[in-house]
Parts: sequence; structure tokens; C-alpha cells
Amino acid sequence: MRFYLLLLFAIIATGNSAYSQSTLSGKVTDSKSQPLDGAHIHIGELHAISTPLGTYELHNIPNGQQRVVISYIGYTTLDTIIHFNGSTVRLNATLKPASTQLQEVVLSESTIVSKSTVVKQDVKLITLEKYSSGTLGDALKEIPGVYSLKTGNSIVKPVINGLHSSRVPVLVNNVRLEDQQWGTEHAPNLDINSAGKVSVIKGASALQYGGDAIGGLILVEPVSVLKDTLYGRSILSLNSNGRGGSFTSSLHKGAEKGWAWNAGGTFKYFGDREAPNYVLSNTGNREGNFSGDVKYIGDTYDLSASYSFYNATIGIASATHIGSTADLANAINSGTPYITNPFTYTIGAPKQEIQHHLGKLNFNTQLNPFSTLSLQYAFQLNRRKEFDIRRGDFKDQAALDLTLITNSLQADWKYEKDNNTLKSGMSFSMQDNEASPETGIRPLIPNYTRQDVGAYAIAAHRFSNSFSAEAGLRYDFSHMDADKFYQKSRWTSLGYEGEFDNFIVADYGSQWLTNPKFTFHNISASLGVKKMLSPNWELFANAGLAMRNPNPSELFSDGLHHSNGTIELGSLRTKKEESYKLSTTLVKHGNTFSFEVTPYANFISNFIFLKPTGAEYTIRGSFPVYNYVQADALLTGIDFHSDLYLGEHLKHSLNLAYVYGTNRDTDEPLIDMPPLNITNTIRYSFNDRHNSFAELRSEAVFTQNRYPDYNFYADVPQNGELVPVLVDVSTPPPGYHLLHFSTGTEFDLGKTKASVNLSVNNIFNTTYRDYLNRQRLYTDEAGRNFMLQIKLNY
Repeated sequence: MRFYLLLLFAIIATGNSAYSQSTLSGKVTDSKSQPLDGAHIHIGELHAISTPLGTYELHNIPNGQQRVVISYIGYTTLDTIIHFNGSTVRLNATLKPASTQLQEVVLSESTIVSKSTVVKQDVKLITLEKYSSGTLGDALKEIPGVYSLKTGNSIVKPVINGLHSSRVPVLVNNVRLEDQQWGTEHAPNLDINSAGKVSVIKGASALQYGGDAIGGLILVEPVSVLKDTLYGRSILSLNSNGRGGSFTSSLHKGAEKGWAWNAGGTFKYFGDREAPNYVLSNTGNREGNFSGDVKYIGDTYDLSASYSFYNATIGIASATHIGSTADLANAINSGTPYITNPFTYTIGAPKQEIQHHLGKLNFNTQLNPFSTLSLQYAFQLNRRKEFDIRRGDFKDQAALDLTLITNSLQADWKYEKDNNTLKSGMSFSMQDNEASPETGIRPLIPNYTRQDVGAYAIAAHRFSNSFSAEAGLRYDFSHMDADKFYQKSRWTSLGYEGEFDNFIVADYGSQWLTNPKFTFHNISASLGVKKMLSPNWELFANAGLAMRNPNPSELFSDGLHHSNGTIELGSLRTKKEESYKLSTTLVKHGNTFSFEVTPYANFISNFIFLKPTGAEYTIRGSFPVYNYVQADALLTGIDFHSDLYLGEHLKHSLNLAYVYGTNRDTDEPLIDMPPLNITNTIRYSFNDRHNSFAELRSEAVFTQNRYPDYNFYADVPQNGELVPVLVDVSTPPPGYHLLHFSTGTEFDLGKTKASVNLSVNNIFNTTYRDYLNRQRLYTDEAGRNFMLQIKLNY
């Protein structure tokens, strides 16, 4: 830590010596006086980015007439000439939404912002950079109503209004991520540093992205530089907890016409994380990622090709894999990890090894002044290996080895004239999952193929300057064809005899070879209205119908899920989910105070969830058993966010989210519903040329008092006899309160803009367990973490 501080002071001293007297400063806002975070300011080769308050400073500007360009994705660029004479010039820029834009049509809502009723919440660029060494799920937690479902510390997936996994599709560069996110411990396979913008849409209101977004959608867009300039960024992050860090670097060549390109890569290296009282053994992780694209922009069209590669090795805490039923019961009931070893960078079994390739070709064209057409082809290859603790010839052999290949085609048409906007499109995908037989273990997920076809139509109309409405309809067809072995004893215990005998195609002694086939027809719809109550008040109301087919995990799981340390059992009886969601959002804009509040109700028929049902002893140890079951559910809740400017330099932000989930069949609470959480953030921005700031964040997570009792008894040997012992897998851990602090400053290093940030998470090294962490039964959460981050924009 002393080295980090010395490095910080040395860099600040170097930056102060690079002072120039010619300066441009100001603030970038939208037409509602809201600050725009991450706007690009260019003067020749000089470059700056606006802060979360919209402020910016650009130094070392030569005297004389200079062209100043201020741009922000989705807004009309400001292009002007300013005369500099060695003094400080102030330029406040108000950017307006772009009326026409030849970007990738499907992901650009800004062109119909006055008519669209979809409520989007963006993750600020500064937030994405703050979590450069973390995950997408970590960054999304800063949006109210978005939580993190974790398996340990490195596997983090987003939860929106209590829903996750297949209910929350992730679209990367307008491609739906197909990366085996069926299980709770399958996090999105993407590098957060490749994102230029991340948006969250709650509910099923954006049908062009799919009809199964029961929880919501996450849209990840790459960095886009719209002007003729070359821009680069590098970020080095060093962390005390895990004793590692990350480095990411990227180059971006923008153009109004002609060739443009982006390229970037990330490397992460961490050892074991540490809880306040012990080392979380085998929790290190590695990543080596790359992404790039090239684009040609013509007068009325553009053509692009992109490729990304995600490569990660993730350790799974050793304490989650227990030797015997007695050890399992003691580990869960005692609250003490079964295994704690000294810190190491070595990642042994159990672990995950993941590779994900994504390639895309895209063509956009302006058909006439009012309509555009987008054509897209995407290829994805996802390879997942999960390693268990094995011995002998299988010591280094994966226990689960899956290869998922997805090919997809998409066409989208958009027409916009006066007060009307029409959008329609079609999509087609083919998917092939192959489970390697070389593991020597019957695969948890079988071989299968799947074909999907979808079509949608959306119409929006502005009835007046203050009122607009939007309606959409979508149809999806899906067919799945699988080949799966079942132990005859399991087939009988699941009650499949007589009901699914038509799936049996061969007899292999102790096993049945089956060929399950499923076909689904789904209809999704949405209706939304937007009312401008006054220049500073907006009201949104949305109703949506969404249908989600059971995923392969929910249908076919049959065995040990090594990442969880649990035995999971799917069901061939699983039906598709149907969601009916109502939500209302009230937004107040203001220079000093603004807020957004969203109450909602989500009625879900055939809601699928994992239910603990007992423990099972295998040759690899004893593990809890979870069954996929269904029930009618009701999820209601409220999300709230506010910003209060206490003067020119001080800002207070409040996030509050609460979910109330009920199993309507049994009139009991739903399992794994996030508890009430409240986050308060105070940020002070210094009025200096360095854009210095200090921020204190308070995170309060309350105890989840609404939970079902799924505790079970396990037979534990005591004094030569088997004695039933209650295993408490249901009771949520106590609530907790964490404090986090961060500070930073910017300075010039010649023509390079540099910044240094220092942060401390969990200042008081609080011991706690998170209810939404699947490993909470065995270990505490990671403790205090100091992080030094150095960023260069050039």
C-alpha cells in the first residue's frame, strides 16, 4: 500500500509540472439541463472527457483560432471555432438529441426519444471504468433495482427486479449473448472494458430484442468515435484484495465518412481473495480478452465487421466441495469454512475455464429520407470446461466439457416521419450444443440442437408535444431436439415411467438413451404511453406480456454442478413461463434536484426456480440437492433514484430498491429474492483544473425476513449410528452496512490526459454474507480492498 501511495504522489507531482496557461473549460448538458457524462471534447489532437457533473477542462491549447468539437452518442455534435489568447475560455454546451443517425438501427433509441415509451437507464462511463478490474454485474449494481447474483467473488450475473439468468438477455453490439447462461453460476462472457455504453431496460417493453425478457434487458454497445480523430485509452488497476489487478488498452479511429476502427484488449490476474478472518482458498481468476471492429461509412450506408474473444479461468472456493455428509452439515450449520489454506495465485480444481468467440457482419443503409434497413449475421462459439477434484487418470480431465455454437441472422427495418415511427424485423438462429464424452462422466447438460425464428412489429405515435404512445407485437417459434442418457434409477425416481416412454430410443443396461423433443410457440406484446406533465416532469406507463421457454438446465440437469457444489435436477415436465408486467415511472428533471421512481407488478405463471430438497452422497463427496420446480408467482416492488446538487461542487445520490416475491400456489415467500437495499453517495468535485473529486458511498443491505423454509435433515454418523441433523440452507444471513471511499484527480502529461484514482471498498473490513451469493452457505464475503487506478486518455 505504501508503494501505491508513493506512486500516486509521484504522478501528481509530474502532472503539476505540465501546466499550460491556455485552457478551455465548461459544462456539457442536454436540453433538460442534465449533465452528460463522458462527452468527448476535441481540439486537434487534444482531447478531454466530461465528468459525471458534465464539467470538463482541456489544457495546453495553442493560441489563435481553434476548431472545437463536442460530441456525445445520440446527440447532435457541436462544432465551432474559438479564439484563444493564453487565458481560460469557458464554453458551456447544450447538446440536443440527434434527429437522424445512421448507426446500428436496433440499438439506437435516441432517434425516437420523444416518442419512445421505453425507459432506459444508462451506466455512466466513469462507472464502467471504475469497475475495470471487475465484472459487468458489479457495475450494474449502481442502477436501482439491479442486484448481483454471485457464485463466490468472480462469477457475477445481473438480477433485475428479482429475476436473472435466461430472463435477462444480454445483447453485445446488437448480438444476443449465447454463452450457456442457464445456471446461476454462468456469468456473462464479456469484457466490461470493451463497452462504451451499457443500458438497462426493465421489463418486456423492447420487443425488437426478444420476447422472453421477463426481467429486463442489458444492452452493451462498443465505443464509438463519431469524428475524424484517433483516440486511445489505457487503464491500470491494482487491488490489495487478491493481490492482483488488470490492464486494459484500446485505440479508436473515428470518421464521419470512410474507414473507422476500434481495437482493445484486457488482461486480469488475481490470487485468492481474503475475507476479514481467513483466506478464501482457490478464488483466484485470470482473463485475457480482445475485441476489435472495422467499419466503412458511405453517404447512405455503412458496412462493419467485428470480433471479440473472451478467455477466463475462474477458481471456485475449495470450501464448497465437502467430503462427507457429516462435513457438509457441519460446514453449513457452523458458519466456518471446511477448507482454509494460505494465500496463493495457484488456481486448482474446482475451477472453470471459459472461452467465447463472437464474430459479426453488419450492413446498414438509408433506403430513403425516412427509412433505414439493417442486416446482420453473427457467429458465436462458447467453450466451457468445469473441473472437479478428481484423482488418477482423470486428475486433469474436465468433469464438464460443453461446446455451444450459435449462428444467427437478423433484419430490421425502421421508418420515421413526422409524428410516426414504425419498426419491424425478423430473426433466425441455429444452435448446437455438444457435451464431450472424454470427461468420463454423464454430462449435466446433454447434446442438443435448437432452431429459433422470430418476427416483431412496433409502432409509435406522438399525438401532441406532450403525449406519445407505443405498441408492439412479437411471435417466436422454437424447437429443441436433445439426446440424453438417464440412469434408470433416476428415471424411475423422477416418475418418468409411462409418461415419457416415447422419448426412449435405446437400452444401455443401467441407462436409457432418450431423445426429448420440444416445440414452443410464443406471443409477446407491449403497450406504453409517455406524458410530459410539464417541462420538468415526465410520466411513463408500460404493460408487457412476455413468454420464456425452459432452458436446457431447467429441462435436463441431472447431476453435480461443479461450480456450485450442488446436485441439480431438471424436469421434462417444465412448462414455459408467462409474464404479465405493469410498471409506471415518474421522472422529475431539475438543475438542483431530480428523481426517478418506478413501482411495478409482475405476474408470472409457471415461474421456475431451484428448490433445496436434501443432500446426496456421491463418489466425489456429499452435496445439497436442488430441484427445478414451478409455481405461479407475483413480484412487486419499487425502484427509486434521486440526485441532489448541494451547491456547485457537492452532489448527493440515493438509490433504493425493494422486491416483494410471493409463491401464489403456497402463499409463501419466493426463494432468493433480494432484500431491501439503500445506497447513499456523496460526491464533492473540486473547482480546479484537475477535475479532482472525493466520494463517500454508504451501502445498506437489510436482512431478508421473507423466505421459504426449505431446510432438510441429513443422516450424520454419531457414535456408530446415523442421526438425522437439520441442515439450515434457508435462513438468510443478517443484513450489513458497508462504507466505500474513492478520490481522484486529473492532469496533463504533455498531450495526454491522465487521471489517478484511489478507492477503498469495505473501509471497516466488515464481516458479512450476501443472501444472493450461492456460496454464502460456506464462506464470508471478501473483506477490505484498496484499489489504485491510473488512466491515460491520448
